[in-house]
Amino acid sequence: MLKHAVVIAGGGPTGLMLAGVLALTGVDVAVVERRPDQTLAGSRAGGLHARTIEVLDQRGIAERFLKEGQKAQVAAFAMIPLDISDFPTRHPYGLGLWQNHIERILAEWVAGLSVTFYRGREVTGLAQDDDGVDVTLADGGTLRAKYLVGCDGGRSVVRKAAGIDFPGWDPTISNLIAEAAFTGTPKVGIHRDARGIHGISRVEYEIVDGKIVYKDYGPFRVMVTEQPVATGEPTLADLSAALIEIYGTDYGIHSPIWISRFTDMARQAATYRDRRVLLAGDAAHVHAPDGGQGLNIGVQDAVNLGWKLAQVVKGISPENLLDSYHAERHPVAARVLRNTMASVALRRPDERTTAVRETMAELLALTEPRKHLAGVMSGLGLHYDLGLGHPLLGRRMPDLDLGTAKGALRFFTLLHKATPVLLNFAEAGAIDITPWAKRVQLIDVKYDGPWELPALGTVPAPSAVLVRPDGYVAWVGDQSHAGLSEALTVWFGAP
Repeated sequence: MLKHAVVIAGGGPTGLMLAGVLALTGVDVAVVERRPDQTLAGSRAGGLHARTIEVLDQRGIAERFLKEGQKAQVAAFAMIPLDISDFPTRHPYGLGLWQNHIERILAEWVAGLSVTFYRGREVTGLAQDDDGVDVTLADGGTLRAKYLVGCDGGRSVVRKAAGIDFPGWDPTISNLIAEAAFTGTPKVGIHRDARGIHGISRVEYEIVDGKIVYKDYGPFRVMVTEQPVATGEPTLADLSAALIEIYGTDYGIHSPIWISRFTDMARQAATYRDRRVLLAGDAAHVHAPDGGQGLNIGVQDAVNLGWKLAQVVKGISPENLLDSYHAERHPVAARVLRNTMASVALRRPDERTTAVRETMAELLALTEPRKHLAGVMSGLGLHYDLGLGHPLLGRRMPDLDLGTAKGALRFFTLLHKATPVLLNFAEAGAIDITPWAKRVQLIDVKYDGPWELPALGTVPAPSAVLVRPDGYVAWVGDQSHAGLSEALTVWFGAP
């Protein structure tokens, strides 16, 4: 039986990100992926929100994505655009980049780290005990892990085998989406009717002056709303019939690269952890794709979980640190379920819903409502509840230009290896964390600029900040070191 510290079921964006974070910290990690390689048929989902770009920047790999994608304002609610160009971040935009490219780039990064892959294999079951998990594979093989993380999608085998409930709401609409060729000339663009919203476009595009401009070659991307609601695996015949109902013709659709069906079903795992089994990404939460949030919060799940799991595996922190993963990430996805359900409701084509949507658009044109909801959709406004205190506590640490004894540096560069950082803005040498010196970087720094947070505004300058490997502030000093030892112990183990 092959043994690993952590086994990850699923090698999509969430699984790859988690594997990368664990490998950076020196944890023995393996990924079980049913595909024989990283190839993904068709483009699939597309787009990275600003906070996800920041997360990639914290790992030192954002430029790999930026050089291939198209910068654009992608945050939107119920198809109402939310401009974040005035947000205080190095990345006040989203990135247009299809999932097949996102996965490829992540896989190239992970390939340079110590990660074991079991490709062309699939998890079919598990059995937990006090010391670990036996993971059963479809080919009859077995892996042994201290922890198993299900990143295996909405139909997660890991979630079901662990007996974790998946409560929520059944679908009210369904959509077919595909990439294919046509013998005829399809009606390109967005089309609304009594059934809902439909669209046909080319797959390949570029952003020109902030607007999407599609190429005049390559396959077409098709999305149609179905009536009545359908489930199950779709076929080309289903897609052809839907096109004929909506457009009066199927335009001679043929040679599909892929066809899929999605709904507005909204479900969330009752718990993200059952002893030594954890869930992340779509295995933990599914919802309508409105706002393009699913892939993004999955990657952010991985970044939140990765460093915590590494510390537990290495004996630095007790197992109860893993409880903070559920405590912090479950509310994030619950809010996404709520805003996607609201978005779907506002997309209904009847006149009354249209009136509500237009009223919402007027409200979101105002600065404060726009900033609030844009902070939610982009992830830049996320606030973990770490207790009362300074406004920075529980929020993302800004990527400041810092002055140090060795010269200027960007803060995010200190997080490239997924290790925590304590920044001392007061007198050099004023803080002593000798018991944690091998776990936490302590750096004396200078910064004289404003402290600004997206959707919140200017906050008082701290005298010191303790930042977790996921980039969130765990403690704030205000000319005092009160509570620092407690925060170090909670997040980075006993002295």
